[in-house]
Amino acid sequence: QVQLVESGGGLVQAGGSLRLSCAASGRTFSSYAMGWFRQAPGKEREFVAAISLSGARTYYADSVKGRFTISRDNAKNTLYLQLNNLKPEDTAAYYCAAGRAGESRSYYTLRYQYDYWGQGTQVTVSS
Repeated sequence: QVQLVESGGGLVQAGGSLRLSCAASGRTFSSYAMGWFRQAPGKEREFVAAISLSGARTYYADSVKGRFTISRDNAKNTLYLQLNNLKPEDTAAYYCAAGRAGESRSYYTLRYQYDYWGQGTQVTVSS
């Protein structure tokens, strides 16, 4: 098993930036593909970004492409999500997730491909 704990959320004005972190413990972090999802009140949890085992491949939702950057540091067992040029519609609880590696972007967008989830960190963007 792997345990995931997110941090870094907060309240920010539109156009601002945040960096989310996801600290992993338990089984070997580098053996998991990682993803970020978000869920706004009354909405389904949606894919935001994902990264392969080594970090060589990254995938993004169209809504965040060019504004968000996913990265990982396997030596520190930590996943990151840099959020730039934030918009009010980015307001949501953000969750990191760990799962098995896949071969396509579509694979990584599916929630059921991920076996472990954190508790979430809230991001609120004011207009």
